[in-house]
Amino acid sequence: MNRAPLRTAVAAVAGAALLSGCTSFVDTVTAPEPATVSSPAVRQESCPGRAEPDPDRPRVGLDFRLADDLRTVTGTETVVFTPDRPVEELVFRLVPNGPDIASAGSRLVVDAVRGDDVAGSRYESLGASGPGGGYVVALDEPLEAGDTTEVELDFTLTLGSGGFERVGSDEDVSWWASGAPLLAWEPGVGWARDPFVEISGETTTSAAADTTVRVSAPADLTVLMTGDQAEPTAPDAAGRRTWTSQEPVARDVSVAAGRFTTAERTTPEGVRVTAGALPGAEPTADELADATVEAIADLEEHLGPFPYGTLTVPQLPDYRGGIEYPSSILQASPSAEVLVHEVAHMWFYGMVGNSQYRDPWLDEAFATWAEALVHPSSAAELEPALGVHGDVGAAMDDFRTQRQYGARVYGKGGAVLLAAREAAGAEAFDAAVRCYVDAAAWTIATPEDVAAALADLPEARDVLVDAGALSG
Repeated sequence: MNRAPLRTAVAAVAGAALLSGCTSFVDTVTAPEPATVSSPAVRQESCPGRAEPDPDRPRVGLDFRLADDLRTVTGTETVVFTPDRPVEELVFRLVPNGPDIASAGSRLVVDAVRGDDVAGSRYESLGASGPGGGYVVALDEPLEAGDTTEVELDFTLTLGSGGFERVGSDEDVSWWASGAPLLAWEPGVGWARDPFVEISGETTTSAAADTTVRVSAPADLTVLMTGDQAEPTAPDAAGRRTWTSQEPVARDVSVAAGRFTTAERTTPEGVRVTAGALPGAEPTADELADATVEAIADLEEHLGPFPYGTLTVPQLPDYRGGIEYPSSILQASPSAEVLVHEVAHMWFYGMVGNSQYRDPWLDEAFATWAEALVHPSSAAELEPALGVHGDVGAAMDDFRTQRQYGARVYGKGGAVLLAAREAAGAEAFDAAVRCYVDAAAWTIATPEDVAAALADLPEARDVLVDAGALSG
């Protein structure tokens, strides 16, 4: 799910070094002071309350076992799926086999598949490394809309090393995100078979699912992952503990297992934040927990209530980036700006989903914009990106280089949203965005949803049309 893998956006604008992982614009470019933003009176508008998740959403159970060498994960995934249109097969995306992740030695293999309706299975390439980027489970007869099927997949995940990807290992820590076959379903549309791309960028589409996670790991490790975590079991005779969590609206999950020291905080609204730091790391777990609570509060002022009841933030070695997952962040930078960017993704990608292949700007540009609202230095650094050539709303196959992707999706995308906010008035624009996130909650949004939210703000909509984010 959503890896926000920018090797930095502003690098494309100013020639800074490319970085691995989703990151912010701070510390990369010297830019002029931010422009003054006008704030006319808020337009009165009627917004529905936050949408509820689909009661027929998939139910996913993930059972992981991290080997004692911290380099291999074996597991079983159980999926209960009720489509809203007829299907003859189930399609899973094998994210770790994407070109950028597989190059570090990672690999996801399906070992077996079971189910009363299963007729067979096969891999599909989708432009990924072997055995392929897709896994297709054929059904013995078509599944009608509203009918339900259940399948189980056994799998083996090899954790690579040598760089920051969504699966990997380093001294004292292993992590895996999108580490199991991902049900590639877009409600109302069908199976997402988008090809992988060579640049570091997300290409997944996945529906929010009622998800449970179980992790068996060596007893000296602490596990931090997506969902509301229960206390681990006591060590067993083999020197292992089991950790469990539950998240009713997870598009995907991340897990980090390491020698973490943890700190816990609760926001005034009741969100439980758990941060983890490795031995000798900075910031400390207490500092990271405090910074995360502050980031949530700052963003809630613009975006509305935080989408989840919990948020875990394991601090990995400093790879100068971060990767967001529902109710969990793999934080691999001490940067406060990167942290805010990743927390913003809890609204944009976590709650308001998108096809990350077709419409990458819907999560990355909005997260960059939100970061800039909290950190004025990031807003200043975005200004040069307004002059970047090309459409903000391009699909992933339109970008030939990492610089193009970063410049248009993060850089120009964030700058254009700031310009639209200035054109419409800050309060009115923020109110329209809150309406958008509430109306599109737990769905897979499209640019048309953004256009509808801005229907009463033609000044803002025109800015996005001119930038190629919205159609005219």
